[in-house]
Amino acid sequence: MKIKRILKGILIKLKGNKKHLKRGIKLNFKWYGHRHGSLGFNVCPTMLNKDSIVYSFGIGEDVSFDESIIERHGCKVFGFDPTPRSVEWVNKRDTPDEFHFLDYGIGEKTEMVDFFLPKNQDHISGSIAAHNHLKSEDYIKVQMKSIKDISSELKHPKINLLKLDIEGGEYAVLPSILNSGVIIDQFLIEFHEHFFDNGKDKTVLALESLREKGYEIFAISDSYNEISFVRKSLV
Repeated sequence: MKIKRILKGILIKLKGNKKHLKRGIKLNFKWYGHRHGSLGFNVCPTMLNKDSIVYSFGIGEDVSFDESIIERHGCKVFGFDPTPRSVEWVNKRDTPDEFHFLDYGIGEKTEMVDFFLPKNQDHISGSIAAHNHLKSEDYIKVQMKSIKDISSELKHPKINLLKLDIEGGEYAVLPSILNSGVIIDQFLIEFHEHFFDNGKDKTVLALESLREKGYEIFAISDSYNEISFVRKSLV
């Protein structure tokens, strides 16, 4: 499996369509979560300890990333997902005491929004962003909250690590997160640019916004979808 991942990464590089994704800073990192289906992210482990606060947006039916964080560092992980299937799955699962699940998502502001469901019924996660993997006519109303309101309610002025895997919604919510004033040390984002006709342009703009706010890429997954950023002033 490792050889396949390496070969896939080489093929992506040869195609040349991921040149906008480059490491800007060198840090030691480790993969947290399942390798299968890229259900995880690269993390700088030396920046986490038992007192760290981790926000994990987008749970689906997999908490391998969250449980890896807890197992290695013993810190609290707050998981967020408004998807009905995800809520049901998490509520039935025996999760570690350090894992705290909240059945709402992250949005540009705190409000009820249309949440589009996947075309493929075997898929789990929906999104606030209407794209070609979702049914525009099949949606539900769900609660979204801004990062500023979430961190205020949970009394977390600083977040040591924030994971964002929200099925294309990352492009809409990223500006509000970056302009919220909430301190975030590590920022892990899965970019779903393949969901949109102009997805690469969306990612390039997102990268520019992150760099303007002092974040640099320190790790890129083999699939080039999961990108790990660090607040440069920490290094």
